[in-house]
Amino acid sequence: MELKDFIERIKAEKEALEKVSLEDALSEVKARLRADELIGKAAKKADDLKAIEVELFGKKGLVSLLRKRIPEVAEENRKAVGRALNELAEIYTRAFKDVSDGLVRAEKEGRLASEKIDVTMPGRRPALGHAHPLATITKEVVAIFEGMGFSVAEGPEVELDYYNFETLNMPKDHPARDMQDTFYVSDEVVLRTHTSPVQIRVMKSRKPPVQVVAPGKVYRCDADVSHTPMFHQVEGFMVDKGINFGHLKGVLETFIGQMFGVGTATRFRPSFFPFTEPSAEVDIQCVICGGDGCRVCKNTGWLEILGAGMVDPEVFRSVGYDPEEYTGFAFGMGIERIAMLKYGIDDIRLFYENDQRFIRQF
Repeated sequence: MELKDFIERIKAEKEALEKVSLEDALSEVKARLRADELIGKAAKKADDLKAIEVELFGKKGLVSLLRKRIPEVAEENRKAVGRALNELAEIYTRAFKDVSDGLVRAEKEGRLASEKIDVTMPGRRPALGHAHPLATITKEVVAIFEGMGFSVAEGPEVELDYYNFETLNMPKDHPARDMQDTFYVSDEVVLRTHTSPVQIRVMKSRKPPVQVVAPGKVYRCDADVSHTPMFHQVEGFMVDKGINFGHLKGVLETFIGQMFGVGTATRFRPSFFPFTEPSAEVDIQCVICGGDGCRVCKNTGWLEILGAGMVDPEVFRSVGYDPEEYTGFAFGMGIERIAMLKYGIDDIRLFYENDQRFIRQF
């Protein structure tokens, strides 16, 4: 019997019982509505029992309807009728509980069977994380210079104006400060605009010869497809007796060959930096078009990758080095710039959006 058929049958019984006496109603219900058989046939799942419970024990259910009619019975017969009604209610209650327990048990067994785990099956290997492309490039850049004898140094990201500008030949009224859109914490404290302050801190604490690279985060008020307010640089410098521009050229060409491939063409263009003299910007042959000219290199065939130069004598004086005895070179490069050229990425913001589809490619 379907659930809806059983419900309709109970409703029909309730209507029919209103037309006979309570005594007759009790006997007819016992004869025609065998709960122990019908409930089990009608209820296929635990939720079905809720509908049956309403029709049997609810406010307007069969048992409730019969109880309300007890006042119709003659006083001398009420005790017997009440006992019979209680027996009928007990039959329904017991049948209801038996079916309910059976359904709950069956559903639990079915769920256990469907959800069981075969421990003999091989497990699913969890996805492993990996280094961010910027971390990978930083590690690669530093490893190349370590292979040439450079050591690694780090410095604070919240820096004194003294180290970030003044000791790098940029006093407070120097126009070169306008080249760097600086985040000022106070008049004397800034978020460093380059990793060059590490150069000053190292030279103040060590005597030549010094050969150091300094990777780290830097900050500037700038944001577009090729700039972000926070980005990464690697500063490098070498100081000793007899260091000249040829040494700088040799170090940088070795680095470019290892990073972009042996034979990658380079060129040095004159430029200006307050802390180096002479200064140069270093270009490499466009890695996209191979020097033929394209949108990325603006049809020049060249791409700028870093700035470099010989350390200005004023910088040596600020750290206590004798510029008559020592010379040195310095260079600085943006990690994002190197990564964009190496991987052919045209929007720097992709590095910071944390899109797994992008990061998984590296």
